[in-house]
Amino acid sequence: MGEIFLAGRILVGGYYLLSAAHHFADLGALAEHAAALGVPLPALAVAVAGVLLAVGGLTLILGIYPDIGIAALLLFFIPVTIVMHAFWAESDPVLRQIDLANFGKNVALLGSSLMFAAVPRPWVYSLERRAHLPIKLPV
Repeated sequence: MGEIFLAGRILVGGYYLLSAAHHFADLGALAEHAAALGVPLPALAVAVAGVLLAVGGLTLILGIYPDIGIAALLLFFIPVTIVMHAFWAESDPVLRQIDLANFGKNVALLGSSLMFAAVPRPWVYSLERRAHLPIKLPV
């Protein structure tokens, strides 16, 4: 079962890392799109979104303090889903359908992020377990 969980972590975390890379590689185009939707400081917003995705992906794959990664993903998904995929505000039927699909995808990914929080730690095949790190960060 640990191998299946690791495979899932790699697939989901890898998706987030690819998305983060896309945010940095296409920063200009994504910032332009964000600006068109009224996002303030769009280039900064896209860069921060890329960082949040990278943190989420890395923590899930490596299994090191995933609560930080889950928080990063929540900070990413909630505003991005509402602002960038507001299908209810789109008048073009094709764009409305695209936004609806992306909205649904993001809600599902948000749900999977929350499920990671319910998995007891340290995770099998994780850096937390291997390095015997404390599950809670010292405050």
